[in-house]
Amino acid sequence: MLLCTLASQNEDNYVQDACSVTHYQDLCIHTLASFSHIAKHSPSRWARAGVSVTIAEAKRVSKYLKTNRSGMIIEGRNKVALLDCIECFIDTLDNLHKSLGVLRKLSFRDFDSQMGDVTTWLSAALTDEDTCLDGFHGHEGRVVEILLNRVSNVTCMTSNALALVNKLATTGPEALQKD
Repeated sequence: MLLCTLASQNEDNYVQDACSVTHYQDLCIHTLASFSHIAKHSPSRWARAGVSVTIAEAKRVSKYLKTNRSGMIIEGRNKVALLDCIECFIDTLDNLHKSLGVLRKLSFRDFDSQMGDVTTWLSAALTDEDTCLDGFHGHEGRVVEILLNRVSNVTCMTSNALALVNKLATTGPEALQKD
């Protein structure tokens, strides 16, 4: 019984350590706790995990946005904002997928260039998410409020993923030895 408790504490420490660099630490810990036994002290594994969970959540939100579009729940100016937001999320998912693709094949030789690309794409994803949110500025209604909360959650997760990637970048290619 004691071994199980110690293992759980170590895993909690791994995720808390990894998430210490993020702006939304509670969200980070909640979304990445299941990766502790795999990622441990590996900055590259934490970065991949951060981007992976963000992709999953962005897909759920994108599906939600498309459901609202086809369900005609939102009308008028909100409908235009929703259509723009759907386009933004297509770009967000593209940038997240490109980031994960590079994170999966990091190399010592191209590390700095790869990190530059990934941070650029994650920053672009954040911009797209902010653009989506801006489209609903001043709009009201329960559906809009739910939509804004879901998009904001993805924005927070993207911010956390970017922080984990920045931690990896500052660690340098030596971080790849911990994989």
